[in-house]
Amino acid sequence: MKAGIELSQAGSRSGASLTDHVKSPAVGLWHTLLRVFAVLNVVLWLSSAISAGRGMAATHVRADGAFHMQLFLSAVYVLGCAFRSWLPVYDIPRLVLVDSRLSSILVGRSVATIAELCFAAQWALILNQVAVAVGSPFGQAVSLAIVPLIVIAQACCWYAVLTTAQRGHIFENSLWGISAALVVASLLVIGPHRLMALHPAMITWCVGGIVYVGFMFLFDVPMYWSRWRADQADRRQYLSLSQGLADVRQRWVVTRRWEDWKSEVLWMSLYFTIAVWVSISLVSASVALGSAVQATP
Repeated sequence: MKAGIELSQAGSRSGASLTDHVKSPAVGLWHTLLRVFAVLNVVLWLSSAISAGRGMAATHVRADGAFHMQLFLSAVYVLGCAFRSWLPVYDIPRLVLVDSRLSSILVGRSVATIAELCFAAQWALILNQVAVAVGSPFGQAVSLAIVPLIVIAQACCWYAVLTTAQRGHIFENSLWGISAALVVASLLVIGPHRLMALHPAMITWCVGGIVYVGFMFLFDVPMYWSRWRADQADRRQYLSLSQGLADVRQRWVVTRRWEDWKSEVLWMSLYFTIAVWVSISLVSASVALGSAVQATP
């Protein structure tokens, strides 16, 4: 990581993008796999959308507004993750894999913000549908809190990216973990057995959510905390918000060293695969829930 940081600091002094010509085969393979999954995920979304439409037509279930909204939100998230898979960005040290203006930290973080808000809205929407269907005030309250919490998380993320102060990421990822814990708690309070159409999905979401919360608070948040402490010990000079905005617009460092990317490989790989599949599954869940509600006398 030291090499990448040194390159980043050099770029900060010159105001120009730099390129490190050392290429790691492992990074090249990882990037190829990300792009392959990006294409496969778009195909999977299209297949799921077509399948859902045909299924509703065959069973004479009308597509409601919630289904169309889920479909739209998932499309934005899937495409956003595909974009970021083709043009990976490591925000704070301003590292990228592809030398392009589309790889700029400003563009990458903007795409990520829109996509993540859509993903949060998907969860809020499905949770609200489930809570209304079974009459759960707690579930409805949590569904209304999800998007505001993630809006705050995005603000913390932007603060971290612009100023390079890792404490913003500590708050951001803590809010994501808290949001996931609230969703899991809501599903458990509602009770997966009360909606047989979603019983397997709700069990899967609960298990996956518990694993995610554990990952965030046992690995992710402590990682950013250690980075923050290290920066404090080194007396790092942070950027102001205005300086940071200029920096993310104008500077990126192209590097394909494994040492620069190894800390990002795990979470990016999981994020651009499993999280995308969850997003697509929420569309199918919306169809199943709508069918069950419409079939209820």
